[in-house]
Amino acid sequence: MAKADRDKIKQILERNVVEVIEKNDLENLLNSGKKLRIKLGIDPTGPRLHLGRAISLRKLRNFQEAGHKIVLIIGDFTALVGDASDKQSARSQLTKEQIKRNMKDYKKQIGKILDIKKTEFHYNSKWLAKLKFEDVLRIASLFTVHQLIDRRNFKERFEAGKIIGFQEFMYPLMQGYDSVAIKADVEIGGTDQLFNLMAGRKLQEFYGQKPQNIMTLEMLDGLDGQKMSTSQGNVINITDTPDDMFGKIMSMRDEMIMGYFKTTTDISDERLGSIKAGLDSGSLNPLEAKKDLAFEIVRMYHDSAKAERAKEKFESVFQKKELSADSFDEIKVQQGEELSDISVKRGLVASLSSFRRLIKSGSIDFEGEAIKDVHFRIKKSGVVRIGKKIFVKLIVG
Repeated sequence: MAKADRDKIKQILERNVVEVIEKNDLENLLNSGKKLRIKLGIDPTGPRLHLGRAISLRKLRNFQEAGHKIVLIIGDFTALVGDASDKQSARSQLTKEQIKRNMKDYKKQIGKILDIKKTEFHYNSKWLAKLKFEDVLRIASLFTVHQLIDRRNFKERFEAGKIIGFQEFMYPLMQGYDSVAIKADVEIGGTDQLFNLMAGRKLQEFYGQKPQNIMTLEMLDGLDGQKMSTSQGNVINITDTPDDMFGKIMSMRDEMIMGYFKTTTDISDERLGSIKAGLDSGSLNPLEAKKDLAFEIVRMYHDSAKAERAKEKFESVFQKKELSADSFDEIKVQQGEELSDISVKRGLVASLSSFRRLIKSGSIDFEGEAIKDVHFRIKKSGVVRIGKKIFVKLIVG
């Protein structure tokens, strides 16, 4: 086997990978040259895909570049239930109309990462909607209530007296049946998906298929430090404008830099090591590292020219302070005045609760630094960004 092929297999098995079940079997299959069917399921819980979901899509690209068949399941039926993995409360059930709207542009977004012409798409309503109640009973008999309730999120909710909908127990069975329907050789997903992925192995065995291998991938924190999630609103979407994408990345905490470099970019292990060494020694300024990170991500989802313009605009606005009255409205404020009061009184946000939600999602910056304190006070003149489009220059006087 050529070195380039060995390097591809190494990248598939190791980059951003937490666990592989069964690793020896999968490695042997990859070395054998057999073309595998690699499955990923995506529920259309929102209309835009974010960088957290892109981790799995980029892993699929690694498989695709090695010649394997990518099978994407758009969960138009599973979204009616909602995956409870890693959730502290029941998901709101989506209507068919909401699901249809959400998944309208999915193929276009996925095409930013995968070769769509070489990707097999399925909607799981095609087979799940046709299952008879007898089929559901047979599948359900493979699992016990104890297995389901012992899942960490269910157990925590049960012990806290929170409601657990019976339909939530059905989700792993539905996702598992997807693997049967498309005869998956491998399924990938985040670490929070392990139970669902294992359900696929169990159902395939029940239906006489060879159990799929499983690959779990690292999860990505959102701008608030919690798992990146559409429902939490703490996301960086792959369809964000270059300026929005660049600005959101610049607002993240310094300790998140290396995690983002590793999980959201394709830079080499050597460069990763160099960046880490620079940050650890202090020879690399975190601000400069974030600019490099932001440039790389914008380049991936837009292009180099747009990434350069976004970088120049950020530096002009937040570093060189090249501001003009034409660019930003100016508001005179008192020194020590809370930004929340300013924002509500001047109509920059709809309400104090809206302000708090924006703070929680990392969507408010002052002079390029994300604000974490809802009681943040203005001590000097500077530019505040609220959400994606509101930029105001506050003048202390």
